[in-house]
Amino acid sequence: MQVPVQITFRHMDPDSSARTQVEARLAELEQFYDRMTACHVVVEAAHRHHRQGKLFHVRIDLTVPGRTIAVGRDPAEHHAHEDAQVAIRDAFDAVRRRLEDHVRRARGEEKTHARAQIGRITRVFPERGYAFLTTEDGEEVYVHANSVAEGAFAALHAGDKVRYVLAPDPGEKGAQASTVVPLPG
Repeated sequence: MQVPVQITFRHMDPDSSARTQVEARLAELEQFYDRMTACHVVVEAAHRHHRQGKLFHVRIDLTVPGRTIAVGRDPAEHHAHEDAQVAIRDAFDAVRRRLEDHVRRARGEEKTHARAQIGRITRVFPERGYAFLTTEDGEEVYVHANSVAEGAFAALHAGDKVRYVLAPDPGEKGAQASTVVPLPG
């Protein structure tokens, strides 16, 4: 890391075991992604006047090229945060997930979802549990009964207009639909 980690303790005395845990978790992040430029961690004992023990709030601001990843673990979310170690662990787990997402986006590996398209049912084989639809480009696509939404396979007829999503991988019969929704009219 280009700038040493800043660890701030608020409404509590500095805790050497919490500091050690923060530094260890940050070292793990650096092994995963070594381009971090700065990190500021705030461990705060929340002001609560309830019967339960002290709750801890942890905020992490992690700076990477082009972005700051900010995570706050609010004590109201988890009563397990009566232990500062647990609150720190949860906050760093959340930062790790967001950092992994950032790295995937930077590498262009972000998931893309298939877009729904419109087609028409051309042939139906109700006794065999499948049908075929034709795309707007004239291609034939296999439709299994289980891929038709809301169990509407029995109501499909040749000529029906449907919205469909292609499965990422072709099946034995070629291109196949993963989801088919009958359209009115």
